[in-house]
Amino acid sequence: MKPHFHKVPSTSDTSFTIRHDKRPNFGTLWHYHPELELHYILQGEGTQYIGDTVSSFGSGDLILLGENLPHTWRCSEKYFQGNPEQEVEAFVLQFLPTCFGKEFLELPETQGISSLYENAKKGMIIHGETKEKIGMILHQASKTTNLDRLIHFLEILQILGSTTEYETISPGYANSHLANISEMRRLEKIYTYVLAHYRDDISLEKISSIANLSVTSFARYFKQMTNKTFFEFLIEIRISNVCRALIEDQLPIEVICYECGFNNVSNFYRHFKKVTGMTPHNYKRQYLP
Repeated sequence: MKPHFHKVPSTSDTSFTIRHDKRPNFGTLWHYHPELELHYILQGEGTQYIGDTVSSFGSGDLILLGENLPHTWRCSEKYFQGNPEQEVEAFVLQFLPTCFGKEFLELPETQGISSLYENAKKGMIIHGETKEKIGMILHQASKTTNLDRLIHFLEILQILGSTTEYETISPGYANSHLANISEMRRLEKIYTYVLAHYRDDISLEKISSIANLSVTSFARYFKQMTNKTFFEFLIEIRISNVCRALIEDQLPIEVICYECGFNNVSNFYRHFKKVTGMTPHNYKRQYLP
């Protein structure tokens, strides 16, 4: 599978785009584009793949992605069953870093925005009052046009540029060599295979052949690109799918363990606590009454 450059639709009469999406799911394409993207999920849950990080997403998440940061939101299976009453919903704001011209970011008044764009290259998940404010402005901006919409956009940038209510999602990615398109192509091939086969027993020999590298070269390459070993990455993907299954609350924990690729319950509990900082029971209790 080749890497996917996504061409964001645009028109000559707008310097940025804002959409209110309602559809069956967010798709499955791991992609990137030169536009920054602010993604506010109103409805939907599943597993997100941003840069070199795998984690769960859910309703209410507000995420800012920097330019050319690969990402996808893979919804849980219920969003692929063709049920017209089961839809995802999101506000999506997309804009080029130079949408106001290159000189705009050189102004002394916009230094906070320049810093914001740099932080966004790592991916940012926004929390607290900042998220609530941005959510309301996105609602308003989606219903306005022309100068009113532009004012809302600038207000969003001002708030995001001054907030401390965020965490970075993929801090190692922006500093790696993944900006190289050929390396992105190889890594996407690895990701795509693992996402389809994470339940299986994936050997280093198998995944190395997928990457067209020797086992030794692959281990060194993957560590250099993602700051983690391949098996640490595989465990993160499995744990992320466990978390989603726990929230859906349809199977016992031990069954979920085996369904998501673990073949030893005690090892599963150890890995789950290492990745999430809590036991599966406590994680489930956190989301379910």
